[in-house]
Amino acid sequence: MTANSAPAGSLTTLDDAMSQLLKTLSPVSGSEQIAPVAASGRILALDFMAPRSVPPWDTSAMDGYAVRVADLDSAPKPLRLAQRIAAGSVGKPLEPGEVARIFTGAPMPPNANAVIMQENAEQVGDEVIINKAVEVGENLRKAGDDIKCGQTLFKAGHRCQPQDIGVLCSVGCKSVEVRRKLRVALLATGDELVRPGDELGPGQIYNSNAFTLSALLANLSAEVLDMSIVEDSFEATSRALKQAAQEADCVISIGGVSVGEEDHVRAALETLGSLELWKLAIKPGKPFASGKLFGADHTRPAVSNAESERTTDTQFFGLPGNPVSAFVTFVLLVRPLLMSMQGCAQPLPRALRLSANFEATASEVRQQYLRVSLASHGDGGVCLQRYRNQSSGAALSLSETDGLAIIPPGVGVTRGDLLDYLPFSELIY
Repeated sequence: MTANSAPAGSLTTLDDAMSQLLKTLSPVSGSEQIAPVAASGRILALDFMAPRSVPPWDTSAMDGYAVRVADLDSAPKPLRLAQRIAAGSVGKPLEPGEVARIFTGAPMPPNANAVIMQENAEQVGDEVIINKAVEVGENLRKAGDDIKCGQTLFKAGHRCQPQDIGVLCSVGCKSVEVRRKLRVALLATGDELVRPGDELGPGQIYNSNAFTLSALLANLSAEVLDMSIVEDSFEATSRALKQAAQEADCVISIGGVSVGEEDHVRAALETLGSLELWKLAIKPGKPFASGKLFGADHTRPAVSNAESERTTDTQFFGLPGNPVSAFVTFVLLVRPLLMSMQGCAQPLPRALRLSANFEATASEVRQQYLRVSLASHGDGGVCLQRYRNQSSGAALSLSETDGLAIIPPGVGVTRGDLLDYLPFSELIY
């Protein structure tokens, strides 16, 4: 991920924030054994080595005839059809002058060392005439061609993908050891918020941010503790943060981290713990806070129970209340930090370089993350098209675009410039 790391006054750049917070994170301890079919999105706690080879024996790569290459010469001659081997069955050794009818995936019979495609042979009764030369090893898959017994397939810290589940199952894996799920308490602050489905009163809006973040956290296989809506008061905010800190590994609040009279999150954090980071040099997403919420006994050592083993300090992230700002700060900063807390070896998203199909004036001291869509270029390539509404309140823009284009501070954009681009596929799954 590319981000500006130059000083930005009282604001903290994304790279500096990431570096600073990674040093203070407290990784969660504890693991569990789960079936591989439940492992998608989970972080491996141990290296996983293949208990067997795939394929476990030499197999035919297609339908045809298993042969001994030594029986073939330049002049086609009839060979005796000795047996038929389908997938799931085992053949007998081939004797000189014999061939076996064989099908894709079936084990090669002993002594056979190549497969003739069925279209290159003629069968007449119990005899087969081979019409094309073949080399040793042709059209077959050797034992261990894909996976060798004892091979390290995935290292500790690997985040399992859906395709990995098939690999685990292909070697007969019954269970795999993964890091326990991260417990995240999610708080939405604001007297104006109403749960979707309830009647709206004057000046009220529906609480949408919490549900967006809950879905993003579900993609991280986190256990989400919904602490509901917190009213705009110092007492209520402090009470909610204190309760959340006792129940979760990490507390995420939405809204209330700006500098208004009704923004109480920062003051409550500084009373109940420590503020480590305040304001980011990015747009959207400047109002961001991070720190620690102290336990009831700040000097108490971490408990050893695997179910709840963690330090007494609870990680805290305070996100801005505007929907795009909350989304951007979560996917750019909070998501990789949560993945690091779970022991993920590669938590950072990967950026692509694509050309811009728009122009933009040089930005201020904050690095911009523009919502963009992929568009077809005139020469058949792909370019970035800027979304019409870049307001931090335009939640629909996140559904109608494909990712974020990164514009460094002080840099203007002309059509055709190459930009770092973060597809949503790298940020939310």
